[in-house]
Amino acid sequence: MKAPETATVFAGVDGRTERELPEWYSAGTDTDEIVSFAEAVRNLPRASETRIAYENPYTGEWVETDRYNAVVEPNRLIAQAGGNPDEDPLFSVPSDSYTIINPTDVYGPLENVLREETYEGTPLAELVFGEIRQYRGGGEIHMDLMFDGLSVTLPDRNDPITMGVTSGYDFFGSNAVYIEGFAQDGYCENSIRSLTDRQVVKHVGDIDGFGPWWESVLAQLELVADDLFGFITDAQEITVDFSDVPFDLEEFYTLLDIPEYLAQQAANDARANAPDPFAIDMWTLHSGATHALTHFFRGKEGGALDAYVRTANDILFNPQGTLEQVERAYEEQVDTETGEDGQTGLESQLALAQIERVSEDVREKAATFEEREEALRERFAQAAE
Repeated sequence: MKAPETATVFAGVDGRTERELPEWYSAGTDTDEIVSFAEAVRNLPRASETRIAYENPYTGEWVETDRYNAVVEPNRLIAQAGGNPDEDPLFSVPSDSYTIINPTDVYGPLENVLREETYEGTPLAELVFGEIRQYRGGGEIHMDLMFDGLSVTLPDRNDPITMGVTSGYDFFGSNAVYIEGFAQDGYCENSIRSLTDRQVVKHVGDIDGFGPWWESVLAQLELVADDLFGFITDAQEITVDFSDVPFDLEEFYTLLDIPEYLAQQAANDARANAPDPFAIDMWTLHSGATHALTHFFRGKEGGALDAYVRTANDILFNPQGTLEQVERAYEEQVDTETGEDGQTGLESQLALAQIERVSEDVREKAATFEEREEALRERFAQAAE
């Protein structure tokens, strides 16, 4: 993933709480640079409005307008006025219906919720940690908030899969304030994004009530953890035998429209972590994809990354749909190789039959996955409302 302009690691809600990162997360982190969540939020650029005008090219006059306002960073306005011409305070020029939502508007109420809510007797204020990433001069923000101990631990691993949320916004009109379920696998530092549907608050009208919003969402995280554990354990029982299908592991990912450079990394990781490098379960296939996206994706957050994350998550949450997509993509390849007489070659027919047998094995469990996924997304959506 494209490196942010600034990344801040935080632990603890404020200076009154312990600022200690989990051991699995702190590797390679300068602990002297860790700040509290409250400090990290208050260090983020904020926005304010100022009036604008446009030039009439026929008269050379500047005409003021009330239909639009410039969204600017106030500290940079001050620096610019003080003789620093390199400071660019302008974020965007939206219509007059745009409402600025500053970091403390969204995350100030969260601080209070973290102080009040507990997990297994410990205040969330002491458990919270994560990272805030800035892009485009601080006008675009994405953050991962996790809670030490609120996790899923698989039977064959010591490192936890820690639960949390991803949240963010921008001042350019592209990203409303959003929140979605998130987890990070401490075993391989893979980020499991978009665990739930994204819930948003647009920059329009009166903005209020973030406290109850956070309260409801965080109350669901323990249930989301239970759901995730169920998905993983079921996906571990569904295996694709690559010695019995007409494509290799890397091609499995490219058939899902994952770029070749990512497919290669995903295949390498899945093969390295599979007990049997030829028969690989859906959880390991998903983990390979998230490994590639977390550590090797060349773009930035949002856009294409979100699409690839959905594809990777389908391997875990919707294995039947994933295999059906692979089957369709392979059939399209076969169609292009069909002879002039319109007959599909015997080898290709056998290959399609092999894929179909794998899909049939998955269909038996499809209903269980569908019911659990629907419950997962509905629970989080209802909480956000």
